[in-house]
Amino acid sequence: MKKLAALVLMIVSVAAAFAQTTATAEPKLSPAQQSTAVARKLIDKNPKNYEAYNALALALSRRARETSDVKLYTEAEAALQKSFEISPANFDGERIHVWLLLGKHEFAAALQEATKLNKRMPDDVMVYGFLTDANVELGNYKDAEAACQRMLDLRTGNLPGVTRAAYLRELFGDIEGALDLMNMAFQSTPPTQVEDAAWILTQMAHLNLAIGNLDKSEKLLRQALVMFPGYHYALGNLAKVRIQQKRYGEAVELLQERYEAAPHAENLYDLAEALQLAGRTGEAKKAFTGFEQKSLLETNQGDNSNHELIFYYADHANEPAKALEVAKREIARRHDTFTLDAYAWALYSNGQYAEARKQMEMALAVGIRNAKMFGHAGEIALKTGDKPAAERYLRQAAELNTLGSEQAGATLAKLQADPNIAR
Repeated sequence: MKKLAALVLMIVSVAAAFAQTTATAEPKLSPAQQSTAVARKLIDKNPKNYEAYNALALALSRRARETSDVKLYTEAEAALQKSFEISPANFDGERIHVWLLLGKHEFAAALQEATKLNKRMPDDVMVYGFLTDANVELGNYKDAEAACQRMLDLRTGNLPGVTRAAYLRELFGDIEGALDLMNMAFQSTPPTQVEDAAWILTQMAHLNLAIGNLDKSEKLLRQALVMFPGYHYALGNLAKVRIQQKRYGEAVELLQERYEAAPHAENLYDLAEALQLAGRTGEAKKAFTGFEQKSLLETNQGDNSNHELIFYYADHANEPAKALEVAKREIARRHDTFTLDAYAWALYSNGQYAEARKQMEMALAVGIRNAKMFGHAGEIALKTGDKPAAERYLRQAAELNTLGSEQAGATLAKLQADPNIAR
């Protein structure tokens, strides 16, 4: 996912408000396209209807998630500007503005604006959702948890709150709890909201893959693709299943399809890695070169592919100094667990092992269970001379039996076979 990660949590409650209005729209259109069409008709009927411009901005932002087309955020901003021209500082418009800031990965700005809205309307459920999102991406996990809990206290079982709670459970290491919450959300999703349902299924598949349940993950992803054909998030996760199964050629095909639909730098990076695994070295090299060029163009923007760029320089290009340069730039913006992991790995690649371990331990402190991160922690601990910690981390990675587990297991076996091993 345009990582967001983590950030494609749904405004299902807002979408539901338009469900009855859009029910008679063209059935071949996606939910977001239906909402867009209805909003445009309302604007044509009354160009001074600021609420219709708000509806259009929301629909366009939802369409951006459906397609991963970030240009739609610009169109949404233009619609929102019209709303403010008619009704300055209207609350719904300001709330959608925060949603757009999150979509563009302007997390600090989103937190600032959401905090202002929270003071203006202390009991608004979705503002607490935005506070959750922004704090998660900045690494303020206690604040994120408090905001999410308040969201659920205000409206028990609301879908946006449940999906956010599920993501927090994943970050805190409770993958089984996250699955229970996602299943609850799926069961409560209106049947007309097919993209929302497909997104939830994809997240459930991601969680199953994280603990090695390949068959369940694949079943969920196939269900998502039937529900929403060509869904870019599902294609990316199904490719991960194929990689875990060592069916690299099929993974390449899936990632090529995703990249054609969503030509983002991070998607090209995943494709390059799959091409390399498939033994298509020349194509992989070309894809990595293309990735670097695209990634550097956006490296100073909020919505960037800096995590992938760090790992490219550290693991593929053998340019550790560049990896650290990018990592320092990103860590200045945010301190979430994934950014800390990338920063730690860049430090490790530059031989700064003590500082790398410090950052890696901060990354894992939230409780996350992630094979790749455990593998990094093991390699770093080994370089600092702490072999018991290295064994512990590598074992945790291997036991997850997912992407990154095999390499961690091989390193662990070598370490146990030769107690004098120096890496």
